[in-house]
Amino acid sequence: MTHLVPPLVEAREAFRVTMTRRGTGTAEGGMAKRRKDPAGDNGGAGYHDALLALQIELVKLQREIIKSDRRILVILEGRDAAGKDGTIKAITEHLSPRETRVVALGTPTERDARSWYFQRWVGHLPAAQEMVIFNRSWYNRAGVERVMGFCTKREYEEFLETVPEFERMLERSGIRLFKYYLDISKGEQKARLKSRRHDPLKQWKISPIDEVAVKHWKDYSRARNVMFARTHDALAPWHVVRADDKHAARLNLIRHLLSEIAYDGRDKRLAAPDADIVFAYDELYLENGMIAE
Repeated sequence: MTHLVPPLVEAREAFRVTMTRRGTGTAEGGMAKRRKDPAGDNGGAGYHDALLALQIELVKLQREIIKSDRRILVILEGRDAAGKDGTIKAITEHLSPRETRVVALGTPTERDARSWYFQRWVGHLPAAQEMVIFNRSWYNRAGVERVMGFCTKREYEEFLETVPEFERMLERSGIRLFKYYLDISKGEQKARLKSRRHDPLKQWKISPIDEVAVKHWKDYSRARNVMFARTHDALAPWHVVRADDKHAARLNLIRHLLSEIAYDGRDKRLAAPDADIVFAYDELYLENGMIAE
C-alpha cells in the first residue's frame, strides 16, 4: 500500500480544515448554510439584470460554438424539484433554437430495454455547432432506476463500470462534456414539491416518483454518493450546484459554464462563479455538509 508523504498529508489536512470551515451550519437535510448572493436572493431587478448580462455572454459563446464547429454537451442531474427546468430555461431563452437542443427522454420503451443502454441517447448527441442540454441523462440508472428497483443489480454495476469509458470516448471524439448536479436540502425539496402540487401551472411536473421522493431521501443520497465516487473523472468531472436558492444556482451555473469555454469578447468579471455554490465534487464536501446528506 502506498503512503502519502508528509507534505501531501499536510496539504490534504489543510484542505479538509478549509472545507470544514466552509461547511459550518446546516439546514434540514444536512446541507451546510451558505452566505447570501445578493443577485441570487433578490427575485426582482437584481436577479433579472444579472441574468440578462449572463445571457448576453451566452449569445457570445454560441457565436463561438458555431464559428469553431464545437460540440457542447451539458448534463443536468439532481433530485426531484432541484430546479433543472428553470435552469435550462435561463440558459436557452435567448439562444438560437437551430443550434440549441434540450433533450428530456421519457420512460424507456420495450425496444430500449432490449438495446445497448446508451443507445437511446447516442442519437441526441451534439453535432458540430450545437449545444445540447440533457435534462436528466444516462445517469437515471445510477439514481432513480437504482432507488426504485427499475434495473437489476447487474445492470447497475455494468453501468457504473462502463460509463466512465463511454464519456471518455465522447471527449476523445471532440465533444465537451459538462456534468452538473443540482443539490437541495430535504426541507427545500419538501417545500417545492408541496408548492408544485398546489400550483395549477406546474401540474405537468407531478409524477408518481415525486410522491415518494422525500420518503426515499436517504436512498437517493446513498445512490448519489456512489455515483459521484464511481463516475467523477478527470476528463468528465461532476460539478455540484447548491440550489436551495434557485436564482443563485442558475446564475452561478451559467457563470461556471462561461468560465470553462474560451470565446471572443468574454467579460471575465461575469464568468466568475461563486465557489461556495458551484464546485467540483470531492468526498470532503459530503463530510462538511456542503453536499446535502
